[in-house]
Amino acid sequence: MSTPEIQTTTVGSYSPIDWLAALPSEQAVIDATSVVISTQKNAGIDLPTDGELYRFDPNHPDTNGMIEYFVSRLGGIRSQVGRSDGIAFRAKQEMSFRRKPAAVVVDEIGEGTLDLFEACQRSASVANGPLKFTLTSPFMLARTLLDNHYPDLESLTMAIADTLAEQVADLPCSCIQVDEANVPGSPQHGPLAQAAINRILDQVTVEKAVHFCFGNYGGQTIQSGAWKPLVDFLNGLHTDHIVLELAHRPSSDLEALKQVGDHIAIGIGVIDIKVNHVETADEVASRIDAAVKALGPGRVKWVHPDCGFWMLKRSVADRKIEALVAGRDLFLGR
Repeated sequence: MSTPEIQTTTVGSYSPIDWLAALPSEQAVIDATSVVISTQKNAGIDLPTDGELYRFDPNHPDTNGMIEYFVSRLGGIRSQVGRSDGIAFRAKQEMSFRRKPAAVVVDEIGEGTLDLFEACQRSASVANGPLKFTLTSPFMLARTLLDNHYPDLESLTMAIADTLAEQVADLPCSCIQVDEANVPGSPQHGPLAQAAINRILDQVTVEKAVHFCFGNYGGQTIQSGAWKPLVDFLNGLHTDHIVLELAHRPSSDLEALKQVGDHIAIGIGVIDIKVNHVETADEVASRIDAAVKALGPGRVKWVHPDCGFWMLKRSVADRKIEALVAGRDLFLGR
C-alpha cells in the first residue's frame, strides 16, 4: 500500500502490562514488546514505538523511567540520593514538582552502562517492520540532576548531549525521536535545548523527530506556556518532523504553528492521553480538519497521541490507538 498523506504514530510509552510486572525477565520484556508493537500494527499504526516497557521503574512512576533509565546508566553520576542532596536540589527552585534530584553528577559524564543499540536491537528483533526509537533530551535530563561537577547547566547539558550523540548513528530503526517536556514551559532556555538536541540529531541517519509536550507527570500538566514563544526554537531544530501536544491544548496554539517553516513537517496530537475518554473517529477527524485548515494543505504529515500511554489502562490505550487510525482514515476518506 502507498504511504498515506498523513501518517499515524505513537509517542513512546505504553500502558504497564500486569504479567510483565509480576514476573519480569529479559524474555518477558521481549514478549511484551512484541505484544505492544503488534497491537499498534494490528490497529493500523504506520510507525509504531516499542512501548518503553524496559524503562519503567516502579520507584519513579511519575516519570515512567524516561529520566531514571538514562541517568542511572550514565557514567559520572551517583544514583543514591541523600537528604543533603535533596535540600541542595530544592534550593535551585528550578523544578518545584520534584522534591529530590534524579541523581547527582559527581564526575565527567560518560557512557557508563548505557547501551541504546542493545535496547533498540531488542525491539527491532520483534518489530517486523518500521520502528520508532525514543530517547530523552539532554536538557530535560540535565535539569533533573544535582550538578556537583560542571560549572553551569550549559556545560552539563552539552556533556550529556555529546554522550547520547555517540550512540544514535547506528540504531536499527526507521526513526529516532528526542523527547523534551521542559523547554515548552521554559522558552528562555530554548537556545541551549536546541543546541543539545541538534547535537544528537546531527548524528542520526534515519528519519528525525522531536517530541514536545507540557509535561505528563501522573497525568498532570507541569509546564505552563504556549507554542508561540517557541516558534524560532522549533524552526532551528535539525529535524524532519515535530511531534506536538495539541489535543489537550487551546485551539489558539494552531495559529502560532503557522510560522513553523516548510522544512519541518508537523505532527499534531489528536488523542488526549490525560483523560480516560476514548475519542470517536469523528472527533479525531475533526481535530485533523481544524489543524489542516489552520496550517494549510500539506503541512500536517503526522497525527499521534499528545504523549505516551503509560498512565492509562491498556483497555483505554488500545481503543485510543484504534480511534487515532479510524479518525485519520475518516479524514482522508480511506
